[in-house]
Amino acid sequence: MQKVLILGAHGQIARLVERNLLEDDIQQRLFLRRASRLKKIDVSKQEVFEGDATKVSDLTKALADVDLVYANLAGEIVAEAEALVEAMRATHVKRLIWISTLGIYDEVPGAYGKWNHEMLDGGYLETYAAAAKVIEDSGLAYTIIRPAWLTNYDEISYELTPKGTAFKGTEVSRKSVADLVAKIILAPEKYIGASLGVNKPHTDGPKPSWY
Repeated sequence: MQKVLILGAHGQIARLVERNLLEDDIQQRLFLRRASRLKKIDVSKQEVFEGDATKVSDLTKALADVDLVYANLAGEIVAEAEALVEAMRATHVKRLIWISTLGIYDEVPGAYGKWNHEMLDGGYLETYAAAAKVIEDSGLAYTIIRPAWLTNYDEISYELTPKGTAFKGTEVSRKSVADLVAKIILAPEKYIGASLGVNKPHTDGPKPSWY
């Protein structure tokens, strides 16, 4: 049975992924700073690990017997990326799914790209770009996922754009991103070494429709 370590396990997308995986033969180790935030788990398939994702020692312990890591982190994102890479190298865990954001390669075109810079420049976009560079230089079997601006719409509708091509669309549902993550966990040979933009089709414009 495959075991996945989920970093940032209380996040909205992570919780959706966790629910999706309960239907499959996957063991989940749920990593977060405060275990008390997870009120209900399925003890037959889920275990909770309380730790700090900037601490190599915590990550190393959490990586025991793990086949794959799904990281949905925020905050000190560069320090978290560096600590995770070090811990994964030390424990010989290779497969990583890393959630980033759109715009880290300046790949968002036109008016939407300009608006995205105006909204995210000044610390956020720069740090997520730096963290992604850490992952890309790590030698790990990574997949980076770059979602458009997120919605809570009850829908699964998305398309992918690889690194080196212009980003499409302006928004995507969290359910869509969770669907993609779960599918990669279930077929971990897919998208190794890829950085994938994720958007809802036909949502082009100067900014998300709801903003």
